[in-house]
Amino acid sequence: MPLAETSQGDGRAVVSNIAARLERLPMSRYQRRIFAVIASAWLVDQIDVALLTFLLGSIVVAFGLSPTEAGQLAAMTFAGQLVGNVVAGTASDRFGRKAVFQVTMVVWGLASLAAATAWSLPVLMACRFLIGAGVGGEAPVAQAMVSEIVPAPVRGKYIAILEGFWAVGYVLSGAISFFVLPHLGWRWAFVVVGLLSLVVLAVRRNMPESPRWLAESGHHAEAEAVMATMERAVERATGRPLPPVTPQIAAAVAEAVPAPRLSAVATLFAPAYRMRTVMAFGLWFFALIGFFGLNSWIAVLLKERGFSIVGSVGFVTLITLGGIPGFATAAVLLERIGRKPTTALFLICAAAAAWLYGNAAGETWLFVSGFVMQFFMFGMWSCLYAYTPELYPTRARATGAGFASAFGRIGAILGPMIVPVLVRDYGPATAFQVGAGGFLIAAILVLTLGVETRGKVLEAVSQ
Repeated sequence: MPLAETSQGDGRAVVSNIAARLERLPMSRYQRRIFAVIASAWLVDQIDVALLTFLLGSIVVAFGLSPTEAGQLAAMTFAGQLVGNVVAGTASDRFGRKAVFQVTMVVWGLASLAAATAWSLPVLMACRFLIGAGVGGEAPVAQAMVSEIVPAPVRGKYIAILEGFWAVGYVLSGAISFFVLPHLGWRWAFVVVGLLSLVVLAVRRNMPESPRWLAESGHHAEAEAVMATMERAVERATGRPLPPVTPQIAAAVAEAVPAPRLSAVATLFAPAYRMRTVMAFGLWFFALIGFFGLNSWIAVLLKERGFSIVGSVGFVTLITLGGIPGFATAAVLLERIGRKPTTALFLICAAAAAWLYGNAAGETWLFVSGFVMQFFMFGMWSCLYAYTPELYPTRARATGAGFASAFGRIGAILGPMIVPVLVRDYGPATAFQVGAGGFLIAAILVLTLGVETRGKVLEAVSQ
């Protein structure tokens, strides 16, 4: 059903038309190619944001930082992510996914190259803030883009796989640090990642705009043009005619209740979304207190247990490999048992594993518990990114994901600042107990306030 048949009528009919046509598209190499472009950018920016975990020990030595200064440096990345989450998420709902997605990579790529030249702690902190702003801005846009293009039956899986590239990026970040640090020093690690960003920027230039966003924003002719291009591309990729819009898809879209035309930010706090917003904000806040409170200091804590700087980097890189099967498992469970139970399961198991890691006696148990901890923590990330954008309508999807992530960054800022105080006063194990507590509170919020979104058309579940 081409858009021309409905463009003269109600705008909601246009949105429904585009949504129904998108949902009936079979998953093909065309959508997977778009996904690969988004995922490649996601991979490289996660390499960049993870660098500080592996370079912090060297930077502490190079600048003679105190534990408080090191915590402040780590917190700058998260402060930047907070700003990027809010600004880019809101801008994406206002100006479109594609343009904002491009800008975010330019910001953090140039900032990474600049970090390599930092001559003082304030300069390095400013660079890490800009890196965080670029990476944080990219997150809600990528979530919205994938959720709006991939059909409902596999939407959660693909967003979970997207987030899983963080685990791969984390491992690659550790590998780059492991090989670059001994020979060239920490500055060249930033150079390598900055150059990678230029390659990915060139790759993503041909990414299309989201037809859902175009239709929702009133750009009906452009929505039709992009939608028609996608339909032709999927037909070529599959080698057969497209299936018709099924009655089930049409009904699911038609039953979506037309919401009042509120601004994106106001939509988050409208009665229909208020409890979802409370859940999402709290989920991100407590989950990220746990994750970054542990991971920003994990290499430093290992150093205190007798590991060398290079040895601690290698150890963290090895246990982070556990995140790869973790996100793969989450991707499967999100579609099989649902968003709520999978998210709660991974949070609870991450809490248990963090407590065990903090109390591990020997290196063997330290490795085993650390591997399991990373399995569940990175799986948890896949759940957060798959679940959050499904909670809000297209006009506020990136804004909702961005604001929720921003609350998470507040937790991420507090975590690295709280940990050194706890380590100083109560010992390293206390930091992991606090992290476990954050994961448990997040799980309770999901179980009590969360809604299930598995397998539902976005227009139906988010209206």
